[in-house]
Amino acid sequence: MILGPRIIWGGAGDPATNEAIGAFVARQIGGCERGFADFTTLGVLDGGELIAGVVYHNYSPEAGVIELSAASSSKRWLTRPVLKAMFGYPFEEIGCQLAVLRVSEENRGMVDIARRFGFTSHRVPRLRGRGEAEIIFTLTDDDWRAHAVNRL
Repeated sequence: MILGPRIIWGGAGDPATNEAIGAFVARQIGGCERGFADFTTLGVLDGGELIAGVVYHNYSPEAGVIELSAASSSKRWLTRPVLKAMFGYPFEEIGCQLAVLRVSEENRGMVDIARRFGFTSHRVPRLRGRGEAEIIFTLTDDDWRAHAVNRL
């Protein structure tokens, strides 16, 4: 029997795993040498190897907003179960109404993924420095629940 990628969670209940996933994401995305503060993570394992991670950070419970930073070393990670867990945490578990991604304009792969999944984009020139724009993507809980991945 062939098993697909497996989801693991970091967070306060497993600080070592949380730190490992956070460090993996920071290394993969670059420009994040400082790492993350006050965060929770989701990891994706394939054959026991960490191939992807999602860091939930900059959480504002009063506004119901959280930022996600994600990275992978394999294209095998973005499965339906991973997507449902990835967005289930902010929208179902902690009751957010908006998820935010900040992506370099040069990261065409992530830009395409965010657009495919219904995120709204806002381009901000120079947000990553003089020569690099950043795209701030937003996804509401309503748009996520209406997405095709949530049907059957």
